[in-house]
Amino acid sequence: MATCWGVVGCGMISADFVTALKAVKEEHRVVAVAARSLTRAHEFARIHVVEKSYGSYEELAKDEEIEVVYVGVINSEHLRVASTMIDAGKNVLCEKPLCVNYRETELLVKRAWEKKVFLMEGVWTRHFPVYQEMIKRLEAGEVGEVVQVLSSKGHPMQSVPRVWSNELGGGATLDLGIYTIQFASLVMHREAPHKIVASGSCHDDGVDENLGVTLVYSEKRVATLSSSMRCLLPNEDYIIGTKGTIRIPCMANTPQVLESPSGKFECPIPNYGQKFNYPNSQGLMYEAMEVRRCLKEGLKECPRMPLEESLLLARIMEEIRVQVGVRIHHQDD
Repeated sequence: MATCWGVVGCGMISADFVTALKAVKEEHRVVAVAARSLTRAHEFARIHVVEKSYGSYEELAKDEEIEVVYVGVINSEHLRVASTMIDAGKNVLCEKPLCVNYRETELLVKRAWEKKVFLMEGVWTRHFPVYQEMIKRLEAGEVGEVVQVLSSKGHPMQSVPRVWSNELGGGATLDLGIYTIQFASLVMHREAPHKIVASGSCHDDGVDENLGVTLVYSEKRVATLSSSMRCLLPNEDYIIGTKGTIRIPCMANTPQVLESPSGKFECPIPNYGQKFNYPNSQGLMYEAMEVRRCLKEGLKECPRMPLEESLLLARIMEEIRVQVGVRIHHQDD
């Protein structure tokens, strides 16, 4: 039986998610979509051939046919919307960042644990085949002991209004830096860094826009990360060890190539002729496939992206933003 999805939010990322699932339609079926506007939900359903449309998130939460909900609303709404789904007993895949600060992330994670439903942060990069190969090569000791991690993610985003609003959960760290931080976290075995040093600049609206971060780990390991909403960065990842280097070239957040001492590994994203809003969005199917696998096995968390790590990422991102000068916004402020 196909996994039955509900989709909350009718923006571009939700459109890409639904489009990506068309390639695996034998195992995934989008049965309903919800928006704050019924007219918008109807239009989304018409374009993407979704069976049902709702004019409120609460209506979708009550749909008994839905097994798991994809939350693709704006960052500042993640806590409220995902909580509504969890309280209704729905499994949830929530776009990254899981929430806009540590306190809200902790509230959402605890709610999922209490309700005993599946919750996963949509760090889609984790589920690409290149990452699975990277982990194998690291575990095989190809590069020896890891000494440094280098990672960058940056694009000019002047034309994307939401990322320049602190109240909407914007900023370089939450939108782009999370890719670099999750990469370092994975390579460093999900260990909490014992030192975080961040510096950069904030926009007039109070969001971090251009920054560099150093994470210092045990055993003298260091991760050097950069993110920017003002310019194009290399968008490459490196793992440098005592015996060699692993490189994931641009665009490292949707990895298709890996280079290491044992040679190149390539796994291109399939092209089914679909049109997407964002580059390489067909790769969203990988995280949907992983959600289905977890649900079929009765798991409440994804081993590739456990909730304890989502809490760790939230804590690191909050510390970075505070050091750069961002005022941490809470829904009850």
